[in-house]
Amino acid sequence: EVHLAESGGGLVQPGGSLRLSCAASGFPFSRNAMSWVRQAPGKELEWVSFIGDGGINSDYADSVKGRFTISRDNTKNMLYLQMNSLKTEDTGTYFCTRGGKISYSAYVAQDLGQGTQVTVSS
Repeated sequence: EVHLAESGGGLVQPGGSLRLSCAASGFPFSRNAMSWVRQAPGKELEWVSFIGDGGINSDYADSVKGRFTISRDNTKNMLYLQMNSLKTEDTGTYFCTRGGKISYSAYVAQDLGQGTQVTVSS
């Protein structure tokens, strides 16, 4: 059974930083591309970033490019998202899921758990 547990969210002022973590189990993590997605209040799920199975390839939504960095540790089955220069519009619940920029949508029904809440506010 796929299990993804996000952590690291919190309340931060604009311009601040947070590092999100995702602990994965129940599937061959090192053979799967992974993505971070988020959902702001009242809005649809939004893809944020993807990283290839080997950790070499990555991509970001234009809204976070240059501010967020995705990484993974295949030895620990962990996915990370370093978020810098946070803006109020980054507020939302962040989830990790299998898949890339397009393919993640095929996994969200199975993968999305509790997520971790990020609130950017002064």
